[in-house]
Amino acid sequence: MANMGFGIDYSQFMSVHASRRRPALTRELTKRQYGAPKESISLAEGMPNEVTFPFQSINIVMKDGSSLDIQGQQLNTALQYIPSQGYPSLLKKIRDFTLQIHNPPNWQDRDVVMTNGSQDGISKALEMLVEDGDPVLVQNPLYAGTEIILKPFKPNLIGIEQDDDGIIPKKLIEALEGCKAYTEEGGGKMPKVIYLNPTASNPTGVTMSLRRRQEIYQICCKYNILILEDDAYYFLHFLDEQPVSFLSLDVEGRVLRFDSMSKVLSSGLRLAWLTGPRPLVNNIELHIQSSMLHSSTLSQVILDNLLSSWGFNGLLAHFAYVRRYYKARRDFTVASMEKHLKHLCEWNVPSGGMFVWIKVHGVADVYDMLMTRGLKKNITFVPGHAFMADPTKACQYIRASFSKATLKQIDRAMYLLGELIKEEHVLLRRKLDGLDDEHSILR
Repeated sequence: MANMGFGIDYSQFMSVHASRRRPALTRELTKRQYGAPKESISLAEGMPNEVTFPFQSINIVMKDGSSLDIQGQQLNTALQYIPSQGYPSLLKKIRDFTLQIHNPPNWQDRDVVMTNGSQDGISKALEMLVEDGDPVLVQNPLYAGTEIILKPFKPNLIGIEQDDDGIIPKKLIEALEGCKAYTEEGGGKMPKVIYLNPTASNPTGVTMSLRRRQEIYQICCKYNILILEDDAYYFLHFLDEQPVSFLSLDVEGRVLRFDSMSKVLSSGLRLAWLTGPRPLVNNIELHIQSSMLHSSTLSQVILDNLLSSWGFNGLLAHFAYVRRYYKARRDFTVASMEKHLKHLCEWNVPSGGMFVWIKVHGVADVYDMLMTRGLKKNITFVPGHAFMADPTKACQYIRASFSKATLKQIDRAMYLLGELIKEEHVLLRRKLDGLDDEHSILR
C-alpha cells in the first residue's frame, strides 16, 4: 500500500481488520455504471426501480426566497443508491472547494470521500488505524465524541496538555520520548496517530496559531505520526484571517482531515467529507461499502444543488454570516460571565465555536455540584470530566454552550451558576468544619 507521491507505506498504520478489507464487487459495478456511456446496458445493480417511489418532486424554499427544485432524473438519483465514495457531481465540487481553500501539496495523491457527518469519518478512521490497547495521542481536554469511539479499543490515551495556543510541543515531545524509552525496553509500542481539533477546539475554544501548527507537524514527521485533523469549526472562527490547516502544511501525506457542514449549514443533513492520502481514503471507502453503502444521497444532492446556486463565494458569504451570529452570542455570554462569575471562575475568551471553557475557583471537582445541585436549579452544564483523557480524575472545569439558548436564558444560567458556586463554597467550608448535613448548611 505504498504511495509513490508521498513515499509512505500506509500499511504500517493499518489495523489488522482494516488491512483485510476488500472491495465489494456489486459496489464497484455501481461506481462503474455512473461513469459508463449512455448506451451501456447494465443488469448488474440490485437497485429498485424509481417508478415505484411515491415522490414526485422536492422543493426547498430558502430564507432569501429562492428555492431548490429537485425533480425528474435528478430526483430519481437523489432517491437511489450511489457509489460509496459519494454523489459524483458533488464530489467534484468538494474536491474543487478543498483545493481552493487548502491548496494542499501533492493534491494528485489525495482524494475525498463523503461521510455521514464528521463523527462517522472520525470513527471509521480510528477503526482503520487503532488496535486494542494501542497508545493514542490526544489533546487534553478533547472532544468527548472521540473518546467514546476509542473506548471499546481500551487504548492508552496519552493526553497532551494545552495552553492558549493549543497542545504544547514540549509536552508532545516528552510524551513521545517516554513512549520511545518504554518501547525500547520492550514494554509497549509507539503511537501511530494523534487526534487534533485545531480550530475553535471543542471544548476550550482555542485555535492553534500557524507557528504552533508548524511545530506540531514537524514533530509528527519526526516520530512518524499520522494527524487526524478534526476541524468541524474551521469556518466558525472569530479571527481576522482564516486559519491555515494542517492539510495545507502536509508535504509528507500525514494528514487525514475531517470537514463538516453540520455547524454552518445543517446538522441534520449529516454532510461531511474526509480528505487524505488516497490509500487511506480508499480503505475508508471500503469500510463504507460494508457498513452503510454510502452517505445519504438526498442530502448530497441538496448540497450539490446549493453549491450550483450559490457558488463557492455564496457559501463562504453564508459562513461569514454564521460567524457574525455566533461571535455576537459569544460576546454576550462573556459579558454575562463577567457580571455573574467574576472572582468565582476564570476563562479564556473562545476564538470560535460554540463553547466557553470555565475553571471554577475553590471547587476541586465540579461533578456533584453540577449533576446534583445544579440540576435542582434547572440549569445544565457539562462537567469537564467528559472531555478529559482520564475522566476519573477530579476536574474543576465546566463547558458552557452559547449556541442555542436565548440571551435571556444564558444570562439567567450564568447568574444561577454563580449562586451555585457560592453555595458550594459554603458547603465545602462547613464540611471542613465538621458539619456534613448539606440541608442544614444551605438552609
